[in-house]
Amino acid sequence: MAGTLPFRRAAVIGTGLIGGSFALALRRHFPNISIIGYDRPDVLQSAVARGAIDQAASDLPSSLLGADLVYLALPIIPALEILPEIAKRVDPGALVTDACSTKSVICRTAREDFRGGAVFLGGHPMSGKEQSGIEHADAELFHGAPYALIGSAETAYPRAKMFAETLGAMGAQPTWCDAETHDWAVGIVSHLPQIVSIALARVVQDETDETGLPLSLAGQGLQDMLRLAGSPYGVWRDILLTNTGNVSRALDRLAQNIDYLRTRLAAKELDQEFQAANEIYRQLQKPH
Repeated sequence: MAGTLPFRRAAVIGTGLIGGSFALALRRHFPNISIIGYDRPDVLQSAVARGAIDQAASDLPSSLLGADLVYLALPIIPALEILPEIAKRVDPGALVTDACSTKSVICRTAREDFRGGAVFLGGHPMSGKEQSGIEHADAELFHGAPYALIGSAETAYPRAKMFAETLGAMGAQPTWCDAETHDWAVGIVSHLPQIVSIALARVVQDETDETGLPLSLAGQGLQDMLRLAGSPYGVWRDILLTNTGNVSRALDRLAQNIDYLRTRLAAKELDQEFQAANEIYRQLQKPH
């Protein structure tokens, strides 16, 4: 069912997996909104073909013209580079929000760039796929998943609250927190699992011999563990560059736990560890 139109015109800067999915979700839930995209010409052509956007902008200024919602879905470094120009050119009444995976750096930059008129709201959808690109975009990508928003629901600008309501209409679950807390949290629950998956894949590769063992004996369990290993480095480079400290601390904690488990492999002392792990798994299975 179509919801009340929260914004008239949305500019989606970066129409890949995340930006394309957001545009498709907007289109599904608010079919009367006008959506313009800015990206490489070939990506924009695919976004138009999929019905994610109405128009393809040839340059950034034309994409921002008349937009009261700007959704910045680029990797963190390109997003930081383009943010000052967005702040300078966007309509004063607009809301600008990003979907970058780290928040401290971009929110600090935005405080310098947005000094009146347009409002910046840091955001991060806690959903995705190991595949990137507009061809994998999905209108239901955010449904049922947390969506981090930087700030407080009680003190947020009306336009920011309206965006949170828009996310709720899409089925996402807006979760408010500060930028530093966000980066610490995702370092543990998102960035650490990615690095662990990469490390595990390397161990399997290095241990596999000319007969194909042990990889040829792998079952669904290894596939489940290595799903994140399918993510390209291009998606993760900027994330790791802008959250190095938190990821490093998370790896330290993991290394401590691995050492603890290694010293008890031959003893009957791991029951509590398995019970704790089972409980975390059960919590993850519960509906949000």
